[in-house]
Amino acid sequence: MGRVLVEAVLQHPQAQLVGVLDRADSALVGQDAGAFMGRETGVRIVSDVDAALASADYLIDFTRPEATLGYLAPAARHGVKMIVGTTGFSDAQKAQLQAASATTALVVAANMSVGVNITFKLLDVAARLMATGYDIEVIEAHHRHKVDAPSGTALKMGEVLAAALGRDLASCAVYGREGITGERDPSTIGFSAIRGGDIVGDHTVLFAGIGERVEITHKSSSRVSYAQGALRAAQFLADKTSGLFDMQDVLGLR
Repeated sequence: MGRVLVEAVLQHPQAQLVGVLDRADSALVGQDAGAFMGRETGVRIVSDVDAALASADYLIDFTRPEATLGYLAPAARHGVKMIVGTTGFSDAQKAQLQAASATTALVVAANMSVGVNITFKLLDVAARLMATGYDIEVIEAHHRHKVDAPSGTALKMGEVLAAALGRDLASCAVYGREGITGERDPSTIGFSAIRGGDIVGDHTVLFAGIGERVEITHKSSSRVSYAQGALRAAQFLADKTSGLFDMQDVLGLR
């Protein structure tokens, strides 16, 4: 994802790459950020956050929750706005992001894809119209290297569905099934996660009624859509000095 972001920034007519961050133990530290493209950018990959942010306006972060939270203070010091595509935040970690938004402008989204965020809107409409008589299941598939399950996008879909139905996802979610489970509780929202190969990201929400099924599906064939969405989020933050936003705000879908 980092390479896709670097390439997207370099190709964007209104964006300039000024820094690239990686872990201190990464073999890439010290290399030119465009080396993987066979391009000399003059920007070296570093592990020093302050050095990377010294001349930046925005930090685009697709890492892990602990790393993201570690960037909050440096971003505030340098007046850098943050676009966060990291997933897997706990409630306590989400509260830290909320607190940071008092002084820093952030777009935080489980998925930066424009298509996925339009899908969230479609799910809201569908759930309200099929609130009774339909069982709801969220099925997602990702590559073998993904470390969290269900995906952040699947969980966000669950949150959208639960909110539309007036339910609490924490109390109605069912994550996988095994053994003698008994009859399905119609008030639940089920989740299934598939991991294998190089699947970028597939998400389907199944509304299963009697005599018919409705499926709303989004499939990612590359990570480019995430990078393009992140750059769109950066443009949205141009006139913001603080606040916590998501892609629904960016796209005007709220």
